Amino acid sequence: MVYKTSEQRYDTMVYNRCGKSGLKLPAISLGLWHNFGGVDTIENGRAILHKAFDSGITHFDLANNYGPPPGSAEEMFGKIFKQDLAPYRDEMIISTKAGYTMWDGPYGDWGSKKYMVASLDQSLKRMGLDYVDIYYSHRFDPETPLEETMEALHLIKQQGKALYVGISNYRPDQTNNALKILKQLGTHCLIHQAQYSMFERWVENGLLDVLDNEGVGLIAFSPLAQGLLTKRYLDGIPADSRAAKPQTFLDKEDVTAERLKQVRALNDIAGERGQSLAQMALAWLLKDTRVTSVLIGASSVAQLEDNLKTLNSPKFTGEELNRIETILAG
Repeated sequence: MVYKTSEQRYDTMVYNRCGKSGLKLPAISLGLWHNFGGVDTIENGRAILHKAFDSGITHFDLANNYGPPPGSAEEMFGKIFKQDLAPYRDEMIISTKAGYTMWDGPYGDWGSKKYMVASLDQSLKRMGLDYVDIYYSHRFDPETPLEETMEALHLIKQQGKALYVGISNYRPDQTNNALKILKQLGTHCLIHQAQYSMFERWVENGLLDVLDNEGVGLIAFSPLAQGLLTKRYLDGIPADSRAAKPQTFLDKEDVTAERLKQVRALNDIAGERGQSLAQMALAWLLKDTRVTSVLIGASSVAQLEDNLKTLNSPKFTGEELNRIETILAG
């Protein structure tokens, strides 16, 4: 059956301008960090992507090493794109990144120009694309001169392989230096992708100010703290949860009694607001106009639909925000 998207896809989504640029991103973007690898089923991935695009999510975020195995998320996305989404390419923002280990040897990691350029060429082949909309340096490289990594982003943009460039996981001082170098080269940094949630707030210690001053957008990844800010852990650690699995970014040690106490207290406030904990956690991030978009993952259409209801969130009252701060302060 030929896929045809919903004609109402733009009716309910909110689009925010990304820093001082002409580009708007959906308030909720879809990340393919999990659930789109070689160990996952393509039909589930297809259903999630269809639902996302039908709901006005135009931004799909990948990286060269997403999977597992590395590269397989881009491969799955490429197959679904070719079969279903190619007619809508001009309505989509597709991003990818390079910076973490991708292949063996000295040229398959970090931030050299050799790696950054070669990795994007591989990503474009896996996804079947002529260009990506956003290409990121996925992490700061302490050994490669920052000028070289930024020159690679500038070169890629000049070549037309990426329309915009961004950085991810850079600290405030590193970000400031990167933006200065890009500006000297004549390339604007569109966006910074950083981990940000109620439980991970390092961006508030300087990074948000740097981005605001320089007209750079922020997209928050892991906005639900790897599932902690959902109903999954209200009664402890489920056997099929991320915290119960080996080799994930959420360890059992992260799910402490104190943390669960906070989760339950936050869930009470969400219930009073008539929404799920996940919806409230996403809305809490989006209340700050410096946050362009929140990057969610989804293992099912139902989970995606629940997160999309964030768009109907009531505004936070001063009392609610004070109560949340008290809970987060421990």
